[in-house]
Amino acid sequence: MTVRQIKSYGPDMTSTTTTLPAYDLTGRTAFVTGAASGIGRATAILLARAGAAVHCADRDEKGLQETAALIARQGGTAHTHPLDVTDRPALAAAVRAAGPLHVMAAIAGIMHTSSVLDTRDEDLDRVLAVNFKGVLYACQEAARSMIASGVPGSIVTMASGAMDTASPGLLCYSVTKAAVVQLTKTLATEAGPHGIRVNAVAPGWIRTPMTDRHEPAAQLQAEAAMVRHSPLGRVGEAEDIAHAVLHLASDASAFTTGQILRPNGGVAMPW
Repeated sequence: MTVRQIKSYGPDMTSTTTTLPAYDLTGRTAFVTGAASGIGRATAILLARAGAAVHCADRDEKGLQETAALIARQGGTAHTHPLDVTDRPALAAAVRAAGPLHVMAAIAGIMHTSSVLDTRDEDLDRVLAVNFKGVLYACQEAARSMIASGVPGSIVTMASGAMDTASPGLLCYSVTKAAVVQLTKTLATEAGPHGIRVNAVAPGWIRTPMTDRHEPAAQLQAEAAMVRHSPLGRVGEAEDIAHAVLHLASDASAFTTGQILRPNGGVAMPW
């Protein structure tokens, strides 16, 4: 069963499969940053399964090729763009090469941990460059592409539950994610007259290669807390967030803009 189909059951419990055209991205072009792993990879694969031709960008060229191979294995179409999202000219060139965009999923991000007193200029500058400037550049280039081609597109940014929670050691990350939300809401007001929707996804604790970089003890503690506090009793996976992105990218959310979708299992952050 693909993301564009759902099974329903009649009185005799025989099943029929019905297509969901609102989630069908056939004939559309999507661009995904951070596509080499984690949420970015899961999103690129899901958008391709929904029918989109997906352009995958990341500085990890090996990871990009693995993502493209996974998409091709499922019969999808993928193009790779090895680049750093902080390189505005490179990102602009990749978006132009992709052609008129219908979807931009600006997912690339990094996490740095340090106390407020120990935060150095270089730490803050790097996180701001990737998590805010990289998202800004992606949004700008996508909006320009959509406006120029007259495409009523969808831009999806990646925020985080960390923006709402004071988390020791996560100053740089939390600040940049809060900034992404303000960027999302502001662009939604400016791009709306062009038929462009702009929304953000703010995950809670999700098991990804980025969160796996925590110390093993801290990782286990966070996951145990997530299971304990979430009404759903489990840790989130990258695919959970990819489905949220698909919803915002598709016509199923045609009347949704300037919003923050929070797939967090009922818990913003587990600490």
